[in-house]
Amino acid sequence: MKNSSRRSFIKKTGAAALGFAIVPRHVLGQGMTPPSDQLNVAVIGGGGKGYSDAVNAWNNGASRISAICDVDFNMAERAFEKFPNAKKYKDWRKVLDEMQDIDALTISTPDHTHAVIANAAMKMGKHVYVQKPLTHSIHEARVLTESAEEHKIVTQMGNQGASGAGVKKMIEWFDDGLIGTVNEVHVWTNRPVWPQGIASPTKFPKIMDGLDWDSFIGPASFVDYHPLYHPFKWRGWWNFGTGALGDMACHLIDPPFRVLGLGYPTEVESSVGAIYSQDWVPDYLPESCPPSSRTQLKFTATAKNNTDVKLTWTDGGLRPFRPDLIPADHDIGDKGSTNGVIMMGEKGIMTCGTYAENPKIYLNNGEILEFDTDALEDMADALPENGHAATWVEACKAGYDSNEHKALTSSFDFAGPLTESILMGNLAIRSFNLREAKGDRFDYPGRKKLLWDGNNMRITNFVPANQFVRREYREGWSL
Repeated sequence: MKNSSRRSFIKKTGAAALGFAIVPRHVLGQGMTPPSDQLNVAVIGGGGKGYSDAVNAWNNGASRISAICDVDFNMAERAFEKFPNAKKYKDWRKVLDEMQDIDALTISTPDHTHAVIANAAMKMGKHVYVQKPLTHSIHEARVLTESAEEHKIVTQMGNQGASGAGVKKMIEWFDDGLIGTVNEVHVWTNRPVWPQGIASPTKFPKIMDGLDWDSFIGPASFVDYHPLYHPFKWRGWWNFGTGALGDMACHLIDPPFRVLGLGYPTEVESSVGAIYSQDWVPDYLPESCPPSSRTQLKFTATAKNNTDVKLTWTDGGLRPFRPDLIPADHDIGDKGSTNGVIMMGEKGIMTCGTYAENPKIYLNNGEILEFDTDALEDMADALPENGHAATWVEACKAGYDSNEHKALTSSFDFAGPLTESILMGNLAIRSFNLREAKGDRFDYPGRKKLLWDGNNMRITNFVPANQFVRREYREGWSL
């Protein structure tokens, strides 16, 4: 069934010869999708964001949710209730082994398991929808991008704002030349909003009922269960998560990346907020993502923007200062300016919030252009809330070479390079904290601008940084 929907398979082989036919919609009821025209979906990660991904992929019956896999049945209870006929699993490998008729998977698990699940599925010809960030490491993002092309898989990363009206308007404005050439971009977030920059736990409670901890660990280095890791707080640990950048940058860096047509960065530099539990001696917490950080990526000129671009990212609640063109009482980005984007052009400034919502332009002549995406909810050209996943479902049915697939906004040919660029920031953050003992003090040799060879995925001027390009996998796990 690889690269063909069940509907096209039936058409090609002859439904009559198989002893059944596609059931007309009027027999099932108004608006219902016949079973032979449904995508057969397995949900990997049914709690939290996984629940909404399952509902959006189901899309009121456009798909059939046949399996729900979650290492913690407590977290997935809502999904089990929503889809009572779905088979229940705790180990995604059993889903692939036992349910050969699955067409596609939604993968909404912690970051460290995205790549191993998605690549295994794609090798079996299954289409995949993978939550952001696409992967845990730069190398994994490259592998998934190449694997999707090799196996002709319909793919989508779950940064839903990429399919929204806001980013389309930003592209239109920029392509019309309203702000001119851009050479500076600022992006910021209030994340982390979970414990981060903290010491690893040393006392470990009993594993909570219903949790398969070994399956949660998956390819990561084994550590004992602790509520500081599961649920949700895994984001703040390098073993499992990708910190503030991994959580929000696929939503926030996506608009400038897409608008300006950016590719691999050529250099990266980071600085990290320090924590002092004792005078003059900074805490050394290599397993935990930092409480705050600042990263600058440099991109070369593109076909859309004929000058180099420096993109500065800040997290931990830090944000850039307001440019003079923006009135003092205006929010920049989201309400309260908690997350946002500023693109500095020669003719003006373009801004937006999370998911590219409510973009604005502040022109040098004082004119302000606004596009209220909130007001689009009832308009015919507004994308439905579940549209990012729903369009992926229809593309899966249409096939790899279809116009539906080509129209997807975050298939891996785009989402892979975007994720690689974002994870460059984490490479620089972790390099910043590398230290070498020098008598009774430490040197920090990674606190420099790092030069990046994107095609070969390597830092050229500081070899130790390359340990963060890929991860080590626990025995028995690999791509």
